[in-house]
Amino acid sequence: MRSLLLSLALLAALLAAAPAHAQFANRSLGLSAGYMNFNNTQSLSETFFIGFDASLYIESGFEVVSLTKLTFPYDPISEQRVVGIAPSLGVRYLFLEESIRPYLGADLSYLHVFKPAGDSNYVGLGPNAGLDFFVSDSISLGVRAQYNFYLALNERLQTSLILSGGTAVYF
Repeated sequence: MRSLLLSLALLAALLAAAPAHAQFANRSLGLSAGYMNFNNTQSLSETFFIGFDASLYIESGFEVVSLTKLTFPYDPISEQRVVGIAPSLGVRYLFLEESIRPYLGADLSYLHVFKPAGDSNYVGLGPNAGLDFFVSDSISLGVRAQYNFYLALNERLQTSLILSGGTAVYF
């Protein structure tokens, strides 16, 4: 009788157990490279960049993300390459949370360009979309597209199309 009760208890526990799901870490650091097109405005032209990424998973598919880009755009006024730094902070929603993660998000960006005739500062907002693919439990490869709208004093609206690819380590 005792073994029958033990068997029934074990069977009930097995039937009540939830299925196992893969668990990924919720923080990441990464590197990316990409292209920024400033639509050939009078202030800046297109450029390539190197980016440093970070993310923190919040809950229910939402992540806080940060991307800091180091750029070297061409300045048509001084006719030379200049240095720009563009940190951003945003949020994105993951449609899937397993090994393939498509997402949509929005970033608040800042762009500071060091120019010989005086520095330029821009504040921007931009929607973005991307896809991350996990190649192991802790490493992902991804692509991202973003369109920023930058505002600056005494200048017209600056827009930028940003395309990038990168890798991240989750921990």
